[in-house]
Amino acid sequence: MEKDTLEDQLLLYAQEGSCPHIQMLLQSRIDQNSSLNINCRSRSKSSPGWTPLHLACNFGHGDVVEELLKAGADVNLQNNMGDTSLHKAAATGRKEIVLLLLRYDACANIINGTAQIPKDVTEDDEIITMLEAAERRETRRREKKLLEAAREGDITALSKLLSAKEAPDIHCRDSVGNTPLHCAAYRGQKQCIIKLLKSGADPGIRNNNDQTALDLVRIDELKQILAAYQDKDVSSGVQKIEGPLWKSSRFLGWRSHWVVIENGTMSWYPRQADALTGVRKQGCMSLSQAYCMVKPWDHCFFVLRCFDNTVHYFKVPSKTNSMATRKRWLDVIEAHASFSIRHCTQEQTIYDAIDDSSVTVGNLTQAVQAASTCQQKLDTEVSIFLSMVKNEENFALAAPILLKAKETSELASETCDALHLCLELLSKQQEVWSLKVEQEVEKNKALTEALQILATEHQELKQSLSKIRRSSTLSTLTGDDFYDAVSESESELSVSGFLSVASHSCEEDEGSDTPLLNSLRHPSAHRGPTGMSGEGNHGNQPAQHNGVKKHRTSLPASMFSRNDVSVWSILKKCIGMELSKIAMPVIFNEPLSFLQRLTEYMEHTYLIHQANATTDSVERMKCVAAFAVSAVASQWERTGKPFNPLLGETYELIRDDLGFRWVSEQVSHHPPVSAFHAEGFKEDFVFHGSIYPKLKFWGKSIEAEPKGIITLELPKYNEAYTWTNPTCCVHNIIVGQLWIEQYGNVEVINHKTGERCSMTFKPCGLFGKELHKVEGYILDKSKKKLCAIYGKWTECLYTVDHATFDAHKKSDKKNADDKKGNKQSSVDEEPEEMPPPDAETVQVIPGSELIWKITPRPDNSAKFYAFSTFAMQLNELEKSMEGVIPLTDSRLRPDIRAMENGDIDVASAEKKRLEEKQRTARKNRTKSTEDWKTRWFQQGPNPHNKAQDWLYLKGYWDRNYTQMPDIY
Repeated sequence: MEKDTLEDQLLLYAQEGSCPHIQMLLQSRIDQNSSLNINCRSRSKSSPGWTPLHLACNFGHGDVVEELLKAGADVNLQNNMGDTSLHKAAATGRKEIVLLLLRYDACANIINGTAQIPKDVTEDDEIITMLEAAERRETRRREKKLLEAAREGDITALSKLLSAKEAPDIHCRDSVGNTPLHCAAYRGQKQCIIKLLKSGADPGIRNNNDQTALDLVRIDELKQILAAYQDKDVSSGVQKIEGPLWKSSRFLGWRSHWVVIENGTMSWYPRQADALTGVRKQGCMSLSQAYCMVKPWDHCFFVLRCFDNTVHYFKVPSKTNSMATRKRWLDVIEAHASFSIRHCTQEQTIYDAIDDSSVTVGNLTQAVQAASTCQQKLDTEVSIFLSMVKNEENFALAAPILLKAKETSELASETCDALHLCLELLSKQQEVWSLKVEQEVEKNKALTEALQILATEHQELKQSLSKIRRSSTLSTLTGDDFYDAVSESESELSVSGFLSVASHSCEEDEGSDTPLLNSLRHPSAHRGPTGMSGEGNHGNQPAQHNGVKKHRTSLPASMFSRNDVSVWSILKKCIGMELSKIAMPVIFNEPLSFLQRLTEYMEHTYLIHQANATTDSVERMKCVAAFAVSAVASQWERTGKPFNPLLGETYELIRDDLGFRWVSEQVSHHPPVSAFHAEGFKEDFVFHGSIYPKLKFWGKSIEAEPKGIITLELPKYNEAYTWTNPTCCVHNIIVGQLWIEQYGNVEVINHKTGERCSMTFKPCGLFGKELHKVEGYILDKSKKKLCAIYGKWTECLYTVDHATFDAHKKSDKKNADDKKGNKQSSVDEEPEEMPPPDAETVQVIPGSELIWKITPRPDNSAKFYAFSTFAMQLNELEKSMEGVIPLTDSRLRPDIRAMENGDIDVASAEKKRLEEKQRTARKNRTKSTEDWKTRWFQQGPNPHNKAQDWLYLKGYWDRNYTQMPDIY
């Protein structure tokens, strides 16, 4: 504890610039031999991972910086963002501190988390000049060490230098143009020569006297080694290159790699040592038909596009010669691309979303038949020519010519025989592969049937076991208390239960890349108890909306039956495919885009208004937590799959009665991301986020883990709340009735007060006793319990004193143990059937306060995809909207409109047309240098937790919709 206190004091005094206190702490560290860590790190959110030296440099306390450096502070330590003390001093323009750090050997080449070295973070010309000089000095110092190690034969120092993170140029030169390989050669340092050659040293480089390393060596053994490597390089025809490059990853951002280009192939490793041993290769690609693109204003950046249209982003290390370094890489890539085209036989693989580029057996058969036809024609021509040659009259006229022709024809005949043999071998090979394919198809069919039979038998056994277990427990339940959770009418929707969560991204089209967890974030009404007075109708009352004075209460046509369609019948045909490549029939859809379904989050906006109305931060947290829980209330009956948004698709919603306006956009398809932004008319709240899924297939179930940050801001109190949604699981994919549950932890954080609401969505368990239950606590910043929250995400949410809640849980557990008696406890396993709910929906604890209760759905909901009244209004298109909303709005999608009107055939045809149109647009962008740019959102750090997010750019409501993409 004392250590922590001393380190906290050291960080504080360094930030404040209190040099006397710093000296006292450092002196006491020596006198008392204390374990004070002079390189301790800050845990503050504003300066995570900062050392005292970082703080002193950032705030310009030169005297403190000098004291810390004298005491042995590490000048090159990096904070959580990768910044060194030199980064901070340069960024804040502290010239004297920059000089001081450089005197203590601060490295000017260390790259931070945004791929910047210290000179990149400052605009001060003097500081840039100093840092550039320091860079040159450091580079030259490392090169001198490498040259000296090569001369003296210091293999340890040589290996250490070459494997270092900031490795010197292996082709650096001394005053007479000698490289390290030259130096090792004329000194006869065998081990160093071998090490340099294995590390990529070029034996063909010449010094100022036009001499190679082979010209300088005197030992025959070394001459043979150098000659072998030199011959190898000459025969390859292209120069091998390797070195550090920054490569962009979709999820990890910019990361440093050791890149090697050799024989037309680019490979990258974590470190140079891994490249030397050939282990831990992180990726490789052929450079056949590859080409590069650059940005003139960025001297470090370049884009590499490969033969299969995959794109890779690179940066050369940011040094003074960045342009020359980049040019060297570009020249070598171009040379290797040409080399691959000339000397490598490689099939071109053209990227296509349908994945139809592989050569089929049928195509191979056609090729063999064509070759056989050519061979027959050649046989005929040779026979005719031979008959002419054998004619004695012609022989007397031109004996030498005919003799030569006879020899040629005989040779051609032999060639025909050889070709015939090749064709026979190829035909036999084709037969073998065709037989193997047939065998694999039969195996696949047999395994599929066996899997379904086993799953069916397993299901029947589980049902029998479940009935036996239930019969033993029915005596403890009254007939009025126990009921089934699933009615016959609900079974009609069971097929698409999988789809509402999983197949949002399970289609082989651009839209298939949209987020999978649609049902994790879309509140909807649920048949259940009557809503709260004054609250239950917030999502259903008529109001003026985009010129519409009264909202509709039904759809133009009722839904089609899905009873005759099986999810397994579709999935079993797609074994081995990625889940994101499985196309689903349009009958599984509901007439809404995912962007529209995302908007259902706002059905319970009144909870945000309630939060704004209270001055107690704990009461506000209760309302925000209820708002987060209400987002998943649509899952139990809402089993239709929304249409996948097209890239660039948008949706807006204005609700005067609920006091908000909403805009969303499909901003990415690899990975699929939907971004949204909502704001109150009175500027009383801002609600925004981005959503994308992570899918896991467990055999009999699919688990969809939500990704993306949800943020709610209340400007009145200068508060921001963030959270993510629970995991959704769809059971019984193969056989049995599909059913959905939500489970996992959800933590709503108030970033101003430090309060948080930690809730657990409970898995149902074997008999469904925990089905839909939500429990949790509101905690203060010291993690002290303030109150408890409990309920069901399908029905309601209550709050009660935490002591009362804990006592009730303890009593409830004791009663459950007493009822169990001497019965054998069941094994914890995944339930096969959808469990019935508890006899009591939600047992209200005395002293509880109701926070939220679901609104009942309209009577016609079952006919219209189990929509709530709020959902029925989302795709409503009035004449007054035409010419006002942009052409990318989801209401204008022809496939959704056709399905809403009950025309399934037109909807299916339009859906296919839009998918093909989007594929074509993507291919056209791939062929050109044009990059897709979002219109209303941009990627950046969330202002409250610094996680990557998509943030609203503003300007949508100005109604300037020029240059919108043609996506429909």
